[in-house]
Amino acid sequence: MRIKATKGKQGIGTDVKDATYVEAARWGKYRGWRYVLGLVIILFAWLVVGSGASVLVAFALGGQADPSVLSPVEYYLFVMASFLFFLAGILIAVSLVHRRHPRTLVTAQERINWHRVGHGFVAWFVPYCLIGGLGQYLFYPDTFSFNSDLLTLALFVPLALVLTAIQTTTEELFFRGYVVQGASLIWSNRVFLAIVPAVIFTLPHLLNPEVSAGGWLTVFSNYFFVPGLVWTVVSLIDGTTELAIGVHFANNIGGVLLFNITGSALPSPALFTISEYHATYGALAVLVAVPVFLAIAYKVFKRDGVSKLFSQSDRKDRR
Repeated sequence: MRIKATKGKQGIGTDVKDATYVEAARWGKYRGWRYVLGLVIILFAWLVVGSGASVLVAFALGGQADPSVLSPVEYYLFVMASFLFFLAGILIAVSLVHRRHPRTLVTAQERINWHRVGHGFVAWFVPYCLIGGLGQYLFYPDTFSFNSDLLTLALFVPLALVLTAIQTTTEELFFRGYVVQGASLIWSNRVFLAIVPAVIFTLPHLLNPEVSAGGWLTVFSNYFFVPGLVWTVVSLIDGTTELAIGVHFANNIGGVLLFNITGSALPSPALFTISEYHATYGALAVLVAVPVFLAIAYKVFKRDGVSKLFSQSDRKDRR
């Protein structure tokens, strides 16, 4: 059975096969007050319930509410605790308030294209390692130290993979999914839809220690421009947040498992620890990584070819 989108402000019904995830904002129940209620539910679950859960984790692991006494792995768990409730709030808002499938925050299609998520991961992970990691080592070798406690790292890997995937996917569902969809009901202009989530994505990250070390340059390049603006533009072009989900996971898992900066917002027993944050290099690195990412995502992993491959796998699965 084919599902059709509810008529929106332009009065146009959209077939699922041709719809983008932004157009899915007009499916189910989409009146403005529902988005306000949904935001209240999501923010309450994240900032109130989630923060309470993080405090409980700190007490359970360190015996006090002060997370600074926790080890890197314990601190990681302290931070990740709130994202479980953040995700729950999003699922409740979309399912119960808007009466549509949470998948519509990612794609308007019947299934998520996990190939495309994987392509996003590879397209960002490669320049991240070469430019952000190896490049920084070549310029500042004295700031790198190797983690000799490989047993702790090995035990941490499966935990980091699962919880980081939850964290980054949750942020994508909210900032590039729910926020963009809600903003599209106000104005469907793509510039507007790109800037709104970029600004909102930047705001909670202003408390990160990297901001104090790098100042406005870090705020602009590492939060507003690349993860905020560029990844949103890519999602609007693709009509889905699949690439952005893979990119975000690649970015964060690289920082958690490979190159962790001392005093970062999310300390971890990574393979290498960088003792000093160089804001200028960090900004240049992400700016250089963007065209490399785009080349891989759209030249190596061509969209049409991916769609055909996914369609073929769909047909095989249904046999």
